[in-house]
Amino acid sequence: MSGEVRIERDGPIARVVFDHETRRNAITVDMWEAIPGVVRTLQEDSGVRVVIMRGAGSEAFVSGADISEFEQTRTGNAGREYDAMTTRAFAALRRLEKPLVASIHGFCIGGGAAIALTADLRYAADDARFAVPPARLGLGYHTAGIRALIRTVGFSETADLLFTGRRVPADEARHIGLVNEVFAKDVLDENVDQLAHMIADNAPLTIRSAKISLQELAKLETERDTARIKESIERCYQSEDFKEGVRAFLEKRKPRFTGE
Repeated sequence: MSGEVRIERDGPIARVVFDHETRRNAITVDMWEAIPGVVRTLQEDSGVRVVIMRGAGSEAFVSGADISEFEQTRTGNAGREYDAMTTRAFAALRRLEKPLVASIHGFCIGGGAAIALTADLRYAADDARFAVPPARLGLGYHTAGIRALIRTVGFSETADLLFTGRRVPADEARHIGLVNEVFAKDVLDENVDQLAHMIADNAPLTIRSAKISLQELAKLETERDTARIKESIERCYQSEDFKEGVRAFLEKRKPRFTGE
């Protein structure tokens, strides 16, 4: 079995499940290639308000790229094609305009850590283990991944992770800012679901605008699309949800946002 990336729905919450349990959810070529299409489906589904990424089973979020494929996929021209394929997958995840949450248990290694870094929020079980080990495989690590690490944990911590390739336990990951919070493994899903539903209850266009602003402001000033930020804010003010939010506040009731 080459593994799969599947979508599970729970009302406004969608889960992207990386399922390759026989290899601790290691990502195969087929799985990398599936990610952009999965993201496109989620983006186009107006009923989806929050997306949670998780690994199948109990051992791993994603234990990395499937090393058993490396001799065929990571050398010569094949290596360049593989890098282009993974770049497309990461870019698709980063472009998702809906909140993306990583729910991490067990191994989150290499490509798994890179996938987790595309999320807006990361929550870990107390058994989670993180590593960025290209130095142990002789691989060159892509610039986008290094940039994402620096934005998340800073320059020195990034250097530590890349130079040593060591495994970082969940409590240290929380300390350096790699994850937002750590929960006991048996309550991770419960807490992440609660957070996701809290987000889903808010105005979708406001959440979209906030995410766009965060994405653009994280870029170099010369690369920012300020018009995109302004458009997203203006869309909020022109929306029915803005009118509903004001009415609900004045009427002292919970707003019913539709994303329109």
